Amino acid sequence: MNSLPVFVRRASRQQVIGGVIIVCLALFAVVVPLFAGDPLTQDLDHTLAWPSVSQPMGTDHLGRSVLARLSNAARLSLSVALISVATAALSGAATGILAAWRGGWSERVLVAIGDVVLAVPGLLLVILMTVLAPGESWPFYVGLSAAMWVEHFRIVRAASRSLLASPQVEASRLLGFGPFYIVRRHLAPELAPMLATLTIFGAATAVVSLATLGLVGLGVRPPTPELGRLIIESLPHYREAPWLVSAPVALLAITVVALALVADREESL
Repeated sequence: MNSLPVFVRRASRQQVIGGVIIVCLALFAVVVPLFAGDPLTQDLDHTLAWPSVSQPMGTDHLGRSVLARLSNAARLSLSVALISVATAALSGAATGILAAWRGGWSERVLVAIGDVVLAVPGLLLVILMTVLAPGESWPFYVGLSAAMWVEHFRIVRAASRSLLASPQVEASRLLGFGPFYIVRRHLAPELAPMLATLTIFGAATAVVSLATLGLVGLGVRPPTPELGRLIIESLPHYREAPWLVSAPVALLAITVVALALVADREESL
């Protein structure tokens, strides 16, 4: 009973609003595809239909349900962002702590790998990965994870070096406590806020990157719905069907803004 008020006090108003929006987006991405129908089914007799009771968001130029395609595109973007940023955070934190703990050649090798990855722009790295398997989903996971890993690694390594040299850690070592205890008791509480902020901004970056690749034709293979592809496919019809463009753009903007609100570190009053 006492933990809930503490959590509420630590969350600012902006974070609460952003969290509610993200929960709504997650429900839209997970629940709506269950009853919105097949996003690939075409109905050429009802192309560019205006929103109605049967089609709450209308249909596109091939008569496909915009609601079904938008919800499936949201699920794809959020799943890519979640898996990529989770992989980057876990691997970056583990290698950053390892480099700070072991030092020596282990640290030099990891730092060299990080410098190589950092020398390549993140979006370019993702594009290079998509060349290996055009139209597939896994290159996005690998490319985005690798691009975001280096930032987690560098920050965790720098923070861990100072934490491992603190008197508290030295005392734990003298008392015979092992690495697991030191990481859980001394490093994790200090690193968690930084990792949380990096993870949230990384998720926003992943969503925007995936949409950007779709806009330039390097996204997932058609006709799989994806936010960037939905935008580029609907541009020729923006006059007669403006909702086709506005729906994916609005969803993309809302997702990024919600993640930015959750990442806000301002304390609530």
